[in-house]
Amino acid sequence: MSPIPHADQLGRIRPSATAPELLRNFCIIAHIDHGKSTLADRMLQLTGVVDARSMRAQYLDRMDIERERGITIKSQAVRMPWAVVDASGGSTPYALNMIDTPGHVDFTYEVSRSLAACEGAVLLVDAAQGIEAQTLANLYLAMENDLTVIPVLNKIDLPAAQPEKYAEEIAGLVGGDPEDVLRVSGKTGAGVLELLDRIVERVPAPDGDPGAPARAMIFDSVYDTYRGVVTYVRVVDGQLSPRERIVMMSTRATHELLEIGVISPEPIPTEGLGIGEVGYLITGVKDVRQSKVGDTVTNASKPAETALAEYHDPRPMVFSGLYPIDGSDYPLLRDALDRLKLNDAALHYEPETSVALGFGFRVGFLGLLHLEIVRERLEREFNLDLISTAPNVVYEVTLEDRSVITVTNPSEFPSGKIVEVREPIVKATILAPSEFIGSIMELCQERRGTMQGMDYLSADRVELRYVLPLAEIVFDFFDQLKSKTRGYASLDYEPSGEQAAELVKVDILLQGEQVDAFSSIVHKDKAYAYGVMMTGKLRVLIPRQQFEVPIQAAIGARVIARETIRAMRKDVLAKCYGGDITRKRKLLEKQKEGKKRMKTIGRVDVPQEAFIAALSSDASGGKDAKEKK
Repeated sequence: MSPIPHADQLGRIRPSATAPELLRNFCIIAHIDHGKSTLADRMLQLTGVVDARSMRAQYLDRMDIERERGITIKSQAVRMPWAVVDASGGSTPYALNMIDTPGHVDFTYEVSRSLAACEGAVLLVDAAQGIEAQTLANLYLAMENDLTVIPVLNKIDLPAAQPEKYAEEIAGLVGGDPEDVLRVSGKTGAGVLELLDRIVERVPAPDGDPGAPARAMIFDSVYDTYRGVVTYVRVVDGQLSPRERIVMMSTRATHELLEIGVISPEPIPTEGLGIGEVGYLITGVKDVRQSKVGDTVTNASKPAETALAEYHDPRPMVFSGLYPIDGSDYPLLRDALDRLKLNDAALHYEPETSVALGFGFRVGFLGLLHLEIVRERLEREFNLDLISTAPNVVYEVTLEDRSVITVTNPSEFPSGKIVEVREPIVKATILAPSEFIGSIMELCQERRGTMQGMDYLSADRVELRYVLPLAEIVFDFFDQLKSKTRGYASLDYEPSGEQAAELVKVDILLQGEQVDAFSSIVHKDKAYAYGVMMTGKLRVLIPRQQFEVPIQAAIGARVIARETIRAMRKDVLAKCYGGDITRKRKLLEKQKEGKKRMKTIGRVDVPQEAFIAALSSDASGGKDAKEKK
């Protein structure tokens, strides 16, 4: 085992760039909760970049929300020194650039950007749970990027661990012998030293042209209140030095490099970054749009002719409206989304107006967890009170004149003759114990899924492949899947084009008047259920009026469900303590006429709380909004 030198000896404060042959760039990829951040913690400790006093669990997870939920949301790059002892007893100092990546399917874009900055990937699998859906997805991503994959079994210290069984599974997947799969424990540190040596041995050194004009790929960026935009780059060719002028090749913006350095794990200024090095740049720019993830940085004096291949922009999978509860917070929400966009390149948004909720933004997310995290970050980091409407997807509607309309909101659904409606579909991969096959098939059939195939990974683990409409899985599919499989199933999905479907727009009418905010696009077979659910919900939420209010759900001119809010009635017979029945009848007829007249001129006022509760993506939306107000 190699002795661990002091961190300062191996590059914490370096006079110049490290030789490419002494660099190793790798990332850690895995399914959720397979121990990536814990393994990263042990590596930081064993390489000496974080001392025992400063160490804390999930060291690289910088956000409070990451610590509370125990998940990684943002990829974090860190430079670590490591020395390998050779046969003669001498040691060679290496610099390892590690990127800890998220595991959830919603943050796959973060993983794909991290893979582009590496030559190797540590594929981590929980020794008690085995291969799961996101393990496969991340492995295929690494293979597409031609990375060297090092398979590792983590959590071997757990009583339920079955390393031999799962080592065979992994070996069958990546090729090789089960003995080649490393056994480690991020918690106890067992096997981590051998893993670091294996990384130096197996991961190839970065290659590039040191004499060519500098080219560096921006793979991430963050906003610092005092220093402006901090850009994270991986240098591919040439060298970047402080105080030189640089050009962003896509925007053609020119800046002066005020500071350049490495993250180890705190920012440490250096005298330059060479081939293969991962570090940060600070130019003092405050405009968040100046630093685009996927852009190429080059020297202004000797610019490169061609840019590096850009990242593909992620395609939003789920759309939801975000509105400030206080309308005057709209400019603050716009600024907050601008700042967050820099930190989260997968975020898409555009202004939107709702009759019920006022001014806000229509925001595109990669999934429901992404939606939840973004909303929580906006509320915490920018002190905003927000309403998020129920998520929906984008539809393509073809009219009789063959014109095609893109519908992102039910209010945009055309009322003319429709030839075809196309909805987005996804390829879903579900991994689960074989005993739950029946429950999973039943759930997927309910959600209009088409089975594509089924494979047994082992005697008791099965992989099911389905094509499902995206609209059927964006809301509660994952929750239903977990409850039907006692939490053992894992899900991964990717866009797979569009398909024609029998979709209709269900309108909600209050006293005959359509309320756009409550409209929804649903499959024809589920329209009645949606109408009954929404009318029943509104009957409870809307307060009683002086007159009777019908709530109707309709498809075009055909009413499919109805509830009635009973009128509040004054007891006009209280003063009739005797006399003929005609006296009572006369008073009741007079009241009936008054109610009729009131109904023709009266308006139904829907309180803000009712809109929030009916439109909110969580059941407690109305209660939360009342508390915030």
